[in-house]
Amino acid sequence: MISIAWVTGAGGLIGSHIVQAGRALAPTWTLAPITRAHFDLADFRAVRGAFHSAKPGLVIHCAAMSRSPACEADPKEARRQNVEITRCLAEAAADIPFLFFSTDQVFDGRTGDYDEDAPVNPIGVYGATKAEAEAIVLANPRHMVIRTSLNGGRSPTGDRGFNEQMLRAWSRGQTLNLFEDEFRSPIHARFTAATAWRIALEGKAGVYHVAGAEKLSRWEIGELMSRRWPELKPRTRKTSLRDYSGAPRPPDTTLNIAKALRLPGVELPRFSDWLRGEPPGSF
Repeated sequence: MISIAWVTGAGGLIGSHIVQAGRALAPTWTLAPITRAHFDLADFRAVRGAFHSAKPGLVIHCAAMSRSPACEADPKEARRQNVEITRCLAEAAADIPFLFFSTDQVFDGRTGDYDEDAPVNPIGVYGATKAEAEAIVLANPRHMVIRTSLNGGRSPTGDRGFNEQMLRAWSRGQTLNLFEDEFRSPIHARFTAATAWRIALEGKAGVYHVAGAEKLSRWEIGELMSRRWPELKPRTRKTSLRDYSGAPRPPDTTLNIAKALRLPGVELPRFSDWLRGEPPGSF
């Protein structure tokens, strides 16, 4: 019997890396990448019909409205994309494993080093929609949630990884304003994807934090990147959240990844160590 794995958001950064990693890590599964070209996930009748026809044995749900400014500008659409689509898929997948990608933005950022049991308290629309979707997913004892942080890598559109955005700006001669007091746990999407497959195939329900093993400010990330690509003549300007007046930004959403690291074969390196040893062309 053929085992089919749906991967939504396969045209994005993490989704595309899930598909790539699955070819090596899940060779007994037939991968079904789902993008907007296949059908609109917000067309719930079409989703249910496709699900009934394909009968997948696993769903990895990466698709999302993930840009915080867009979510703040249109909360209704953010909720449709992040909550209602997730609800539809989770209900269709009620009897099979379902892995949902969430975010470190479900936390308010007051403390950092959040483990899986820390209470969520989002301060922005994006985080709030993801927290609501998490609750829907976790109501099913077979389902799983991955919270991840700032992901980099090469995306099909060339603009989904934080590295792609930074390198593009520098190549255009732009100066990047980077917060010295906003902290994340950056990770290459290939490590996120490989860990997601370990979790999905392990089949143990619950929440997992999948991120880099290093706390870095936006400014520190920029410094590491600029030293790696000096030929772009990178220009950065150190800024502070104290002087910021835009959409809410939690200051420290670093994730504790001890639980994920206990799984066999999981590798979640320090971003600075990985970047130092990686050929520039792969990032």
